[in-house]
Amino acid sequence: METDVPARLDRMPWVRFHWLVAFGLGATWILDGLEVTLVGSLSGALEKSSGLGLNAALIGYAASFYIAGAVLGALLFGWLTDLWGRKRLFTVTLGVYLIATVLTGLSFNFWSFVLFRFLTGMGIGGEYAAINSAVQEFIPARRRGVTDLVINGSYWIGAALGALGAVAALNPAWLPPTLGWRVAFVTGGVLAIFILLVRKVLPESPRWLMTHGRVAEAEHIVGRIEAAARRQTLVPQAADLPRIRLGLPQRLSLVDVGRILFVQYPARVVLCLTLMATQAFCYNAIFFTYGLILTHFYRITARSIGWYILPFALGNFAGPLLLGHFFDSIGRKPLIAATYAISGVLVIVVGILFAQGLLDAVTQTIAWSVIFFFASAGASAAYLTVGESFPLEMRAFAIALFYAFGTAIGGIAGPALFGVLIADGARSDILNGYLLGGVLMLLAALVELRLGIAAERRPLEEISAPLSEVTR
Repeated sequence: METDVPARLDRMPWVRFHWLVAFGLGATWILDGLEVTLVGSLSGALEKSSGLGLNAALIGYAASFYIAGAVLGALLFGWLTDLWGRKRLFTVTLGVYLIATVLTGLSFNFWSFVLFRFLTGMGIGGEYAAINSAVQEFIPARRRGVTDLVINGSYWIGAALGALGAVAALNPAWLPPTLGWRVAFVTGGVLAIFILLVRKVLPESPRWLMTHGRVAEAEHIVGRIEAAARRQTLVPQAADLPRIRLGLPQRLSLVDVGRILFVQYPARVVLCLTLMATQAFCYNAIFFTYGLILTHFYRITARSIGWYILPFALGNFAGPLLLGHFFDSIGRKPLIAATYAISGVLVIVVGILFAQGLLDAVTQTIAWSVIFFFASAGASAAYLTVGESFPLEMRAFAIALFYAFGTAIGGIAGPALFGVLIADGARSDILNGYLLGGVLMLLAALVELRLGIAAERRPLEEISAPLSEVTR
């Protein structure tokens, strides 16, 4: 089989279809940001008014169970995404999230809360694999970097919504404290319903179809996209575009996946695992427990935490939004290394200032907003790197694997560790956690400089050839 589907997708001008992809699929990160921020912003209320018997350590453990669910969900649904297709799985995973987050609002004790958080994490983890692979396969190569970064960065739009929602939910004039946190979680399920309706109109990834022997269907979908685009702007004709030759579809076993990763792409394995694990530890450790820092050390009331997380979230979204285009122009390697290194150094500096008692709630929030302006762009680029680094037939599962192992290494331990450190109440102990996070980010910057890939503006099939491609 021979087709020009990849080249036609990459030469496409930016049209309404791409906005639909960005919104319908990128909303995953908004939901994740909403979930994580709700727990952080509601931590004080969960500790005092939930009726579930929670304390700082148990809230940290619940956050770790959410991450553990995301790890398992990524692995399970990531494998199925490569097997059954992007569209089917990004519908299933959003449905899992919808049901689980509503159930979280109906929790009746600590263990039910943990179970429903675990299931919510499964839905979000599965979304990461299905969505990242689909977004990268639809977006033209010249804009893949900035689009992927901004979509991943939209997590912080959800974080801002979660912060504002927590302020509203914890306002005793509107809702009693024992009910407000429940309404906040149920709201996430309501948002998911609207996102499901948008996704119904999105097609299957033509790139996935062509590697599964369905070239005619892939070309038909691309033709429909082009026809719609021509009604909005000028679209070049398909003549003389590079074509790719494909043999029989490749159905992979876990042994095949291991061989491809560790024999064919070992350096990329080290790179991706390092980027994912270090950003996961730094982010999850700090952000999952920031509400506890505010309540325990700065005596901020539980219902006011959202106002402090709001600027933090806005700084995180501004990073990918303002820096994203440089990842396509200057390049992946220098920008990823720089954002990791800058954020690592600043985390160490702010940790020392915190330990010395030189910060208050406002100045610490400003400091984190500046740090994660850079860290957010780097962390989003980590997901971009994983998706670009491996063949299309295993792209979703590769994203799932590195998200799972990176998060298991850096993300599960982080919230639990910081929850315990905060519960102990010693600033010097918490400083050790900040120092560890900063050093890990610096290590990742060095690995990127050594092993990074110049993937900017290149077709996915050139960075990593499909397993079913037949050379001429």
